[in-house]
Amino acid sequence: MPDVQLVLRSTRVITPEGARPASVTVADGRIVDVLPHTAEVPAGARLEDVGDDAVLPGLVDSHVHVNDPGRSEWEGFWTATRAAAAGGITTLIDMPLNSLPPTTTVDNLRVKQEVARAKAHIDTGFWGGAIPSNLKDLRPLHEAGVFGFKCFLSPSGVEEFPELDPARLAAAIAEIASFDGLLIVHAEDPGHLAAAPQTSGPAYASFLASRPRAAENDAIALLIRLAREHDARVHVLHLSSSDALPLIAAARREGVRITAETCPHFLTLTAEEVPDGATEFKCCPPIRERENQDALWQGLADGTLDCVVSDHSPCTTDLKTPDFGTAWGGISSLQLGLPAIWTAARERGHSLEDVVRWMSAGPARLAGLTGKGAIAPGYDADFAVLAPEETFTVDPARLHHRNPITAYAGKTLHGVVRGTWLRGERIAEDGNITGRSGLLIERNQGLSFGSRRADPA
Repeated sequence: MPDVQLVLRSTRVITPEGARPASVTVADGRIVDVLPHTAEVPAGARLEDVGDDAVLPGLVDSHVHVNDPGRSEWEGFWTATRAAAAGGITTLIDMPLNSLPPTTTVDNLRVKQEVARAKAHIDTGFWGGAIPSNLKDLRPLHEAGVFGFKCFLSPSGVEEFPELDPARLAAAIAEIASFDGLLIVHAEDPGHLAAAPQTSGPAYASFLASRPRAAENDAIALLIRLAREHDARVHVLHLSSSDALPLIAAARREGVRITAETCPHFLTLTAEEVPDGATEFKCCPPIRERENQDALWQGLADGTLDCVVSDHSPCTTDLKTPDFGTAWGGISSLQLGLPAIWTAARERGHSLEDVVRWMSAGPARLAGLTGKGAIAPGYDADFAVLAPEETFTVDPARLHHRNPITAYAGKTLHGVVRGTWLRGERIAEDGNITGRSGLLIERNQGLSFGSRRADPA
């Protein structure tokens, strides 16, 4: 056994068994043991005692649009991973679109990996994309290490990443199921979107009417049917409509291998509070009403929703025009997800253990990252140190995101991230970046949600 190099000590360490005082020992970037709080520090090891601050496993954000290369003025690996590190995130998985090229071939994946390699402050992996023209590329992308494949059922907003119609969706699901891959889906039905009132102008109510809940509900029903037919693994991205929760729960009881996520903005922001012209709140699917939000929280509590991830989808300031019809849709929140969720969770009686389950263990399990998402022996020594009772007011100019736009501007949040550690190295302290040790990661061995077998790659 290698010699212990670091002992991280706190009166509140969030482990899979619960929160407790502990000393976490680290060697060669991995957790060796979780010992009693007063355990003797091994000879030669460095002690870092964070007092009463909580030590969480580093967060895993499996839904991030980095946009690099090609639209790096929107965001980039350098700025995105710095923002993530400052926010307690130690692993992210980049979405396949909004960059040029999109991650729809192995060659395009290699381009993105080369760009990210020299810029990643945290561990960074990649989703592949499923579009009408790349059915033949799905298995090679899987073999090259992507964590799964994203598709849209309605227009994505960028022409280089077109949506799948029902026939092409069925073909993609059949192909991905043949190697037990994972399909992750932006589930909005284009027919419902086309029939809804078209939005223009500054009124949020008209934008909300243009993205009805039925669009999500019917798209998810289609996804369930195809997953059942092909015994496929499917995942619903950024669930906004709480009406779909009973569909997902019922499908699981039948044995359909479906999971679902939601996002901080759906859990902490409401349609009722969005000012006219405030398009920093625009995203698709949209932020809905307060009663819908209450039902999403219930879906988290009962396990129908598996994880909470950012869907960080940034853009330049000029694209956030005051017209909800023309403004780019996307919420910038990568650095703020942990305090935003903790602020709302504590008010609803949830614990830090719940937050860890939703924002670290859940996304790690979704992606099959068997060495991430827990403070336990053998796991990567990835930690977020949080002062849960302290508050701060969000100042966009102090964020590490490339563009100072966020729907959380001016909000007072609970939970100050004091430090972030990646494989036993401190990479952020009090919002400042202190190191860069991120690696490019690929789909690894191990079971992910509903897998029939360990992945051989």
